[in-house]
Amino acid sequence: MRHQLLHAAVLAPNGQWLVQHRVNSPVHVLDGPTAMVDLAAEIQLRIRTTRNRTR
Repeated sequence: MRHQLLHAAVLAPNGQWLVQHRVNSPVHVLDGPTAMVDLAAEIQLRIRTTRNRTR
């Protein structure tokens, strides 16, 4: 959220994650914790790639 790569992530009662990348973007449904970990890995990769380009 700090790097503006994710606006919100909410765990639904059924174990799915509701994710929104920007304020006005559509909400995506992630099926369970594995999908959330995959999203976190993707965000980390973007952060590292951005850092390497600015150094």
